[in-house]
Amino acid sequence: MDIKKLVCFFYEIGNLRKVPRAHQQTLLSQDLSDNIASHSFRTAFIGYFLAKILNVDADKVLKMCLLHDIEEVRSGDQNWVHKRYVKVFEEEIIKEQLGRVPNSKELLEISKEYRERKTLEAKIAKDADLLDEIFILKEYELQGNREASNWLKGSWKEEVYQESQQEKKMFTKLAKQIAKEAKKQKPSIWWKGLWTSKRR
Repeated sequence: MDIKKLVCFFYEIGNLRKVPRAHQQTLLSQDLSDNIASHSFRTAFIGYFLAKILNVDADKVLKMCLLHDIEEVRSGDQNWVHKRYVKVFEEEIIKEQLGRVPNSKELLEISKEYRERKTLEAKIAKDADLLDEIFILKEYELQGNREASNWLKGSWKEEVYQESQQEKKMFTKLAKQIAKEAKKQKPSIWWKGLWTSKRR
């Protein structure tokens, strides 16, 4: 086993904490906590629970979620405007990243499966990726970001519920149900009833 290469890889993926998500440019926001590592963290949890509920290989989905953006440590992130003009050689990057570390054959296969989007596990991992975007947009909307609000509505008009661009790309009914509920709830709801002025 080549420990030097493994340690080098761990340093590289640690840099995902320093890669800001490119949607901040079009959302007219600046959020230092919104980076590829934090995105992948919540995406992994979402993917795990989607897989468990849908009774598929949760271990594989979890790995897909953790791998789904690792190439961005070398390429950076691109939003939907950038993607019109920029070509990224994702497969080449991932093969170079993982090809140097021991026991990476399984991860290379899982990464390829994710990019092909043919299996239910790959589709669930993509749904998890899109759901994290819904959650962060809702968090930004609570902070008063009108652009995020427009993205969530799927429209720049004040209308009844419409699917957002993220929801339109989702594969599973479960992911769409979660997206709809996430758009209804306030992001701060989780701590209601936990707040107290008294120490135990």
